[in-house]
Amino acid sequence: MSLRTHLVLIVMLPLILVGGLVSAGIKLPVPQWGRDYVLRLFMPELAEAAALPGIYGPADPDRPLVVIDAGHGGRDPGAVGAGIREKDVTLGLALALRDALVRQGGVRVALTREDDRLLALAERPDIARRMGADLFVSIHADSAGEKSGVSGASLYTLSARASSAAAARFARRENDADRLNGLSIDGQSEQVSAILVELSQRRSQTDSLEFASLVTREGAGQLTFHPQSLRAADLVVLRSPDMPSVLFEAGFVTNEEDAARLTSPEWKSGFADAMARAIRIYFVRQGGG
Repeated sequence: MSLRTHLVLIVMLPLILVGGLVSAGIKLPVPQWGRDYVLRLFMPELAEAAALPGIYGPADPDRPLVVIDAGHGGRDPGAVGAGIREKDVTLGLALALRDALVRQGGVRVALTREDDRLLALAERPDIARRMGADLFVSIHADSAGEKSGVSGASLYTLSARASSAAAARFARRENDADRLNGLSIDGQSEQVSAILVELSQRRSQTDSLEFASLVTREGAGQLTFHPQSLRAADLVVLRSPDMPSVLFEAGFVTNEEDAARLTSPEWKSGFADAMARAIRIYFVRQGGG
């Protein structure tokens, strides 16, 4: 039997069956097209991914735009220690920084999340890229496990090679967040990662390092930094070839002193002021402030 014959039978069989039922006097209900016979699938994750967040600050589209990313969220708490969760710390810091920038004026600002929701790692910088952001800042906290004496904030920029064993461990933990929470379909291969890093524009990398240095300078006296405050690692959220991107690790939730700072309104205010100054100075140097 030919393929064409198979296709004809597939098409005609339902008609033959319907005709037989009608001949036998059996009434068939008339379908109300567009109602019960249409299967509607609502996928909130895709709907949220399609929508871009709102922009705070000046209405002038020529003003520079910074996108702030509060790490983790939803069913992914991030690092946990001393009674606090990373996802709560990062959201609080992101909101404080947004308010400081809006209050100071001159810079537009958006957040990848403003509530307790989960975003895929790759979706975070993609939101910033789709919005045409001039700077992407991802806020995180870390866990030192049993090493409770490790403390202090640090800043990460993208590099194919980690600046230290601790940076490599941090990158592995952050990059695995999607896999552990069921969001990753297929991980990037080493070859793809190498290509992404190689495609990164030299100026973007230079600008990222410049901004990270500004944060340490403006935060001196207000923020407590790790002895190795400037670090490099192959982090998914920093793999943007055309946008300066920095990950700010606010401290260690497993350290009691750091945990107290991260939940202190005074420290949060100091963080927001220092980071906002660094952002404004960075944009002035770029000619957009």
